[in-house]
Amino acid sequence: MSERPDQTQLSDARAASEGGRTSVIEVEGLRKVYGQAVAVDDVSFTVEAGESLAVVGESGSGKTTVARMLLGLETPTGGTITVCGRQRRGGRVSTAERRRRAREIQIVFQDPYSSLDKLQRVGDVVETSLALHFPLTQAERGRRALELLESVGLAERHAAMLPKQLSGGQRQRVAIARALAAEPRVLVLDEAVAALDVSIQAQILNLLADIRERGEISYVFITHDLAVVNQISDTAIVMRQGRIVESGPTAGLLREPAHDYTRALLEAVPRPGWKPTRRTTT
Repeated sequence: MSERPDQTQLSDARAASEGGRTSVIEVEGLRKVYGQAVAVDDVSFTVEAGESLAVVGESGSGKTTVARMLLGLETPTGGTITVCGRQRRGGRVSTAERRRRAREIQIVFQDPYSSLDKLQRVGDVVETSLALHFPLTQAERGRRALELLESVGLAERHAAMLPKQLSGGQRQRVAIARALAAEPRVLVLDEAVAALDVSIQAQILNLLADIRERGEISYVFITHDLAVVNQISDTAIVMRQGRIVESGPTAGLLREPAHDYTRALLEAVPRPGWKPTRRTTT
C-alpha cells in the first residue's frame, strides 16, 4: 500500500557496513560553533539498524544541537554526518531531497501539544504526513492513518478529536504515529517523555520498545534523565559542555560509570522513597 525505498537506496544503506548489522547513522568529528561559543566539539558515534542510542547530558551540554544537526535543522561547522549511507551536506536542498531525507529520519519533540496543529484533527495530522511521502488515495490514507493510530495504542474515535481533547500521553502517541507515517529508518526522540508524569513516561517507553521489536527502526534518544536511559537504550554517550566524556553499552555505563560527571548525573537520580527537601525561611 505504501511506496518502499528503491534498490539504490537499499544498496547505499547496506554499503555503510560490510557484514553484520548496517550502520544507519555515522557521525564523525561533529562540531558546531555559534559566534565565539562552541556548542558541540569533536562528537563521533555510530547507530546501527535496530539500535537505540541515548545521548545524555544536562541543559547546555550540546545534546539537542547534535539532534538538530542530524535532522538538518542546523548546519555543522565541521565534521560529517552520514545517514543511511549518504553523507549529508549543508546548504539549500530541493523539496524532493528534503522529503527523501524525511523518509530516513524523523523527530518527536518534547512538547507534543506545541508540535501538533491545534486546529487539525488527529486523523488529519497523520494523513498529512502520509500525503507528503506516499502516492496514496484518500481512502488509502484514511485506512493507513487508523492503522498507525492503532499501532500507538489509540482508537478510531481518537482520529476525530483535536489535540486539546487528548491527554499529554495521548498527544505524544499522535506525534509518534505522525513520525512513523514516513516509515523512517531512524527516530530521534528529543526529551520525548520529559513533559510527562512518571506513569505516562513508562507507558510511552514501553510503546517505543514495542515499536522497535515490531520493525527494524533505530532510536536516538536525547535526554537529561538517566532514570529512563536503561529502559530505552542499548548504548549511551554522555555529553558535557559540547563534548563526549563517556560512552559505551548502557548497562555497563550505568553500573560502573568511569567519569565523575556521569557519576554525578547518576547520584542526582531520585531513589525510591526520595522526598523533596523542604525549604525553610530565614
